[in-house]
Amino acid sequence: MGAQELHPDPARDNGGAPAAPDGIVVGVDGSEHGQCALVWAAREAQRRRRPLHIVTAYSVPIFAASGLDGGYATVDDSVIREGAEAVVKQAVEKVSRYDIDVSASVENGDASGVLLEMSRTAELLVFGTRGRGGFVGRLLGSVSSALPAHAKCPTVTVPLVCSDRLGETTEDKRIRAEQAKAGHRRVDNVVVVGVDGSEQARVAVLEAADQAERLGASLRVVCAVPQYSGSLAWVPAPMDRKALFADIQVTLDAGMAWLRSHYPSLPAESELLDGSPVDVLVDASRHVELVVVGTRGRGGFTGMLLGSTSDGVLHHAKGPVMVVPDREDPRLADRARFGPILGAA
Repeated sequence: MGAQELHPDPARDNGGAPAAPDGIVVGVDGSEHGQCALVWAAREAQRRRRPLHIVTAYSVPIFAASGLDGGYATVDDSVIREGAEAVVKQAVEKVSRYDIDVSASVENGDASGVLLEMSRTAELLVFGTRGRGGFVGRLLGSVSSALPAHAKCPTVTVPLVCSDRLGETTEDKRIRAEQAKAGHRRVDNVVVVGVDGSEQARVAVLEAADQAERLGASLRVVCAVPQYSGSLAWVPAPMDRKALFADIQVTLDAGMAWLRSHYPSLPAESELLDGSPVDVLVDASRHVELVVVGTRGRGGFTGMLLGSTSDGVLHHAKGPVMVVPDREDPRLADRARFGPILGAA
């Protein structure tokens, strides 16, 4: 078993600040949503042989006073902090069976801000969705909505509906009904990544390939082309959709050749589909290990904006979703050698 430590006080005994976490960071709040994220993060830390840092954050509520003296009243910080520490200690105990190094901290501040700051040094951030009922009203829902678009490292959001595949149970009646309706479905050892021809999507593909190798999984690169809508009324009506698909297929094939040059032993395939990218990826999330998307897909083909797609997938996914931020990667430099790139001159 790995080493475990808990730093409930932001300052170390010697008065210095604790070292910024550089492995897997998971946010917990005492809710079932946070517990699912915790289990997924512990498994991922073990796969990567990286340390796990468990964090919860709280803010002291301030209320307007109703007395004659006016002003404001605050809740006792020590009481709230004790509750936060209990949440973190419970989380540390829950992952004690994993062969990983574990540290934990309780932070005073907004959860989104705390995790965003940690994303500067972390390898991966993990959190649940809609953490209602957790510690002092801490809403992981707001974190899962705000953080993926601004984090400096990849993030993974773990929805409560996939608790059964993680060996967890839930008391949420709506989730239990949804799980019962879906029935037992085998989870294929596949990582699915959504692409749109943009450089941001290529960054996501590289991260998805790395994750597939860690899982010993195959990679499926999915490109879904939505129907043109009123929001794209400027697109000429007679546009030949068949020709559009043919052009996209050429670039998709070139992209797969580039990918295989960097991952020659990774089983990988591509799919070009007619339909909503959100619907396609949400459906895939039901029965694959992980869905991966990028952010801000500028430069891709018309209508497939990864920013809006990642938001839609995060809100409706039935399994873990990784969002990969735009970043530099030297492997992008040789993409043009393998064929045409959408949007390139």
